[in-house]
Amino acid sequence: MAKIFSVAELGARKKFVLANDSNYLSPDCDKTVIYVGMATCGIAAGAEAIYDALRDGTSENDAIIVPTGCAGMCYAEPFVEVRGRGNDSIFAHVQDLGGTVSTVSAKKPEKIALRNCGIINPEKIDDYIAVGGYEALGKSLTELGPGGVIDVIKKSGLRGRGGAGFPTGLKWEFGAKESGDKKYVICNADEGDPGAFMDRSILEGDPHSVLEAMAIAGFAVGADEGIFYIRAEYPLAVKRLYRAIAQAEELGLLGEKIFGTDFSFKISISLGAGAFVCGEETALLNSLEGKRGEPRLRPPFPAQKGLWQRPTVNNNVETYANIPAIITRGADWFRGIGTEKSPGTKVFALAGKINKVGLIEVPMGTTLGEIVHEFGGGLPDGKAFKAIQTGGPSGGCIPASHLDLGVDYESLAAVGSMMGSGGMIVMDEDDCMVNIAKFYLDFTMEESCGKCAPCRIGNTRLYEILEKITSGHGEESDLTQLAELAQTIKNTSLCGLGNSAPNPVLSTLKFFADEYAAHVKEKKCPAHACKDLIRYVITEKCTGCGLCAKICPTNCITGEPKKQHTIEQEKCIKCGECLAKCPPKVGAIVVE
Repeated sequence: MAKIFSVAELGARKKFVLANDSNYLSPDCDKTVIYVGMATCGIAAGAEAIYDALRDGTSENDAIIVPTGCAGMCYAEPFVEVRGRGNDSIFAHVQDLGGTVSTVSAKKPEKIALRNCGIINPEKIDDYIAVGGYEALGKSLTELGPGGVIDVIKKSGLRGRGGAGFPTGLKWEFGAKESGDKKYVICNADEGDPGAFMDRSILEGDPHSVLEAMAIAGFAVGADEGIFYIRAEYPLAVKRLYRAIAQAEELGLLGEKIFGTDFSFKISISLGAGAFVCGEETALLNSLEGKRGEPRLRPPFPAQKGLWQRPTVNNNVETYANIPAIITRGADWFRGIGTEKSPGTKVFALAGKINKVGLIEVPMGTTLGEIVHEFGGGLPDGKAFKAIQTGGPSGGCIPASHLDLGVDYESLAAVGSMMGSGGMIVMDEDDCMVNIAKFYLDFTMEESCGKCAPCRIGNTRLYEILEKITSGHGEESDLTQLAELAQTIKNTSLCGLGNSAPNPVLSTLKFFADEYAAHVKEKKCPAHACKDLIRYVITEKCTGCGLCAKICPTNCITGEPKKQHTIEQEKCIKCGECLAKCPPKVGAIVVE
């Protein structure tokens, strides 16, 4: 490919790509286009076989087959979109190669971070150029200048999408003001929250948008080197990143004297080993330096002294994905979306007890109720909504009484939760909130780096108290101790991960105090989820068929044929096999 030495040459290449009416991105394309979702979720569901079959069985005169990234509808994978000549689209879930297809409804608000995911082939740089790729970088280098770029980002109000929501433009300004002959720009792609896959999907579906944004950040702060810190568990994202970097370098959009200016910028990739704490920016810096992944004391902040004690700007994938659109469309356009204090959109990964598992991108301020019921399609099996956990394992659990809460940084913090990177896990009436708190404490306890005592020891003690309560040995004093210890950990831990680790405990104590009381005072689990606090009972509906006795692994069910059976509670291991085996029309076994 010929190198691009000027903004004019970039524009000419874009025109050349779009002038080809056989290009599916061309406004003059008169062919049917079939998009096949080829992100990790799609490939796992069988998309590769479907893509191969469509490609081999379709002539170029009939349709154009395009492999894309994730369109967000993970619940419908393997997923295809068929766009007709009139630009009308049909979304479909392809169940098998034999032709079983079901149409899928899709609510599609305006997207910013995910604007190209599911639209372009992520492995072709010309596709990215065709939709305006690298124009923001050209504008930054030839029109705005470093100060102008920072002004636009500051005026846009963009806040970091990876955790605490620090103003991005202000972070860049701090980095730019630092002196020194060497600075770094880092992309934090160490997405470790259970149920979160926003960053992975962006990198699999639109890697060039993040590369372009990193180059813009480097220009703004005076850095000539960028580093991608990405989880090794994301092989497809890593593969597409390497390919995108090579393509950008080949065209001269990364490397030396970009667009014929004096600005040079290179990007390398560093693979993380899966430590959750390395998502914290100073622990990430230690990891890059070959040290143990644990947080540093602050100040100094990374923008002052970061990687190798040099000024370092660190943002996450979604934050960078917003940058090119803001530069090209303007700060006022971005500020017109979302709320006053939290402009723009936010990508959320919906998981748990919800019909439409996948990615959504919605304006800040969208209510939890809209997210769960409109975008997420509600809960399966007619179950009642109980809570939603936002912000990853260190987020809070928000009850049904707050479904009208508009989601932004301040509103979530006000109810004891957090935005985090954007994971949302939905829970229904069958979930025990005490057990849920224990589940998340188990994760953060195991992932603690161990550097500070409040996190290392405190979270272990929290987990032990929750284990005591869910096993039926809890005392009323344990509830007071839980609250006091959780607050102490929150106030005294070294880093943001330790500070937020007690959130699941504090939020469930606040909103589900009755469940804690039932566990401690009545020795019962209202949701019938804690094995030590439930028992299986055979009622008078029993017909004596003997199916439950045959399946019982401990032989604790006895009884004569055609007569009511009984369960010997001392031998019962609460496996639930008897309940599952009892014919639904009989329904003789209940959980108490």
